[in-house]
Amino acid sequence: MELQIKLEPQVTGNIGLYYCCYRLSLLGWNVMPTARNARGVDLIAYNASGSKFIGVQVKALSKRNAVPLGTTLDKIMGDFWIIVNNVVTEPNAFVLLPSEVKKHAGCNKKDGKVSYWLDPPRYDQDEFRDAWHRIGSGLA
Repeated sequence: MELQIKLEPQVTGNIGLYYCCYRLSLLGWNVMPTARNARGVDLIAYNASGSKFIGVQVKALSKRNAVPLGTTLDKIMGDFWIIVNNVVTEPNAFVLLPSEVKKHAGCNKKDGKVSYWLDPPRYDQDEFRDAWHRIGSGLA
């Protein structure tokens, strides 16, 4: 039986954010969430020696949906993008570079308005699934 819980979007976002903190911490990174809903990355992580810093953008989804990217791809930032779907039942994480998000983004133009998104088949790929190794260890 699948668990059916309807969460507020902010709670869904929190689950994804703290799931990423947990997974990055297991890799030895010191992880800090940034100010919520502020422009910029969602997580800052630094290695054990403090010699390397990374910025991570997290997108959390309650199920296997498209990721909305907004009206321009210019705001895609950070060193890594982590998409976490199925956050309530069984989180799946996909680790992408910002360049890969831009490359795989879809675009819709309607009534003079432009919107970008990332469809599940474009991010839900073996090369991105649970690809925490792409970020590397924070122990160095």
